[in-house]
Amino acid sequence: MIGFAGHPATHADPRYLRVPLQPHGDAPLEVWRAGHGVRHGRDGNIAWASDGQLTFGAIEIEEGDGDLIAASEQAYRQLTDFVNGSDTPHLLRVWNYLDSITVGDGDIERYRQFCVGRAHGLGTFDAQSLPAATAIGRCDTARVLQVYWLSSATTGTPVENPRQVSAYHYPRQYGPQAPSFARAMLPPAASDMPLMLSGTAAVVGHASQHASDLVAQIHETFRNFDALIGAARLKRPDLPARFGHGARLKVYVRDAGDLELVDRTLRGVLGPNVRYIVLHAAICRRELAVEIDGVHA
Repeated sequence: MIGFAGHPATHADPRYLRVPLQPHGDAPLEVWRAGHGVRHGRDGNIAWASDGQLTFGAIEIEEGDGDLIAASEQAYRQLTDFVNGSDTPHLLRVWNYLDSITVGDGDIERYRQFCVGRAHGLGTFDAQSLPAATAIGRCDTARVLQVYWLSSATTGTPVENPRQVSAYHYPRQYGPQAPSFARAMLPPAASDMPLMLSGTAAVVGHASQHASDLVAQIHETFRNFDALIGAARLKRPDLPARFGHGARLKVYVRDAGDLELVDRTLRGVLGPNVRYIVLHAAICRRELAVEIDGVHA
């Protein structure tokens, strides 16, 4: 269960985590449900819940002396060791939330430092088997890295977007370490889980689009979703071609003054059947005003 600003900051039950992003309007809880009995507990810094086929885990690491590389490496090393030693050793989806994500210039920008630390913590990995992921900036000034994830007993299928360069192939201009994630993840075979969508924005190839036009960025983002869903349907043709009742989206908006405009635009784009939440958050590129992730089924 994931809460946002307005929900309790902590809970004794390890199945609860709050991400301190301020919602626009109502603040529903994000709840992931399993079809079997769920065990749960804590293992060092890691809170976890598992039904034997899927595990949700979460870790929070304070940045000692503002060293985000070290905090990211520590989080991912502990995450990797925990997942590899579990009954669900295949990462499907990861969410990352960190403060001041675009502070710093060049290679000292915090998002770039996070990417370096994440890669160090992952260790040796096959880029083409990376999980879907989101990396978003918190707005509460607390230097705490939050990472939560979903892993499985069997492998999923990563999906890339034909309109975009794979993030793990980004050129050097985006930092010393390319981001380590897939654009989406199809669930394991025979699973009734949804397609898991990484954080998606108005990026074509590897370049940001429509830097001064928020509404154009939203429409470009949904063109990327259309292409991504199309690529996923080549592997799973029963997947709906468009968002509908089976979609749940989280919409991250950089500027608080744009929240109402984004909400109004989304209602026009998505119609009444798609459920979403709009959150005030920082995007990992300064020129981007909005990013969206979620699930689709």
